[in-house]
Amino acid sequence: MNRGAILLGFSLLVLAGCSRERGPDGISDPYEPMNRGFHAFNRGLDSHVVKPLSGGMSSDGDGPGLASRAVTGVGNFGSNLAEPGKAVNHLLQGKPEPAVKTVFRFLVNTTVGLGGFLDPATADFALPEQDTDFGQTLAVWGIPEGAYLELPLLGPSTERDAVGKVVDLVADPMGAVLNRDQRVLGFGARLVGKAGERGEYGDTVDSVLYDSADSYAQTRLIWLQHRRHELGEEGEAIDPYAE
Repeated sequence: MNRGAILLGFSLLVLAGCSRERGPDGISDPYEPMNRGFHAFNRGLDSHVVKPLSGGMSSDGDGPGLASRAVTGVGNFGSNLAEPGKAVNHLLQGKPEPAVKTVFRFLVNTTVGLGGFLDPATADFALPEQDTDFGQTLAVWGIPEGAYLELPLLGPSTERDAVGKVVDLVADPMGAVLNRDQRVLGFGARLVGKAGERGEYGDTVDSVLYDSADSYAQTRLIWLQHRRHELGEEGEAIDPYAE
């Protein structure tokens, strides 16, 4: 808990200096040369590793098959381990109702859902996932988004969301319950879930990464508008998975 408090205090100090002027296009990107380098790395990783691996994950034949269901189950397991952290973030945002529902969702899926591989909380108990993170918590607290970042492996972000990712990782409540091997297993399960999403929305992702005249600028625009809408900071949304 002390480690989390120290990290939170340091993060807020860092973010206090992250207010940056946006350009005429509404984007602050002073790190563009570095970001483009990481984008090229991520694009190459997707082309040579993620895309080939995820190609068969979304379906078998004309509909979801054994591989698809297995990937969904593993992704559910990884997502379930993240629910306690989401509940904490809901509380930090002053939203007790979604916090309580998220706790019940975690308990239902951990028990009835066989450790989270199944999702009866959504199907049978009307407790759908209410996603959130510490980046959103910082936004609720009035911390500005800062400059745009593209992180290696993790993809698009901002200074505020990058700090949020670190806090979510270090201050995860499950860290006090799981040992190192279990945490690694949970992280791997989340990666499998992300790969499954890449397979499910493959055509849309391909159109942005490989059919755009400037895939970096296109990714930046779509991600920022979607994230700002998600956080209630911008009215018009671009769904990154829209057809």
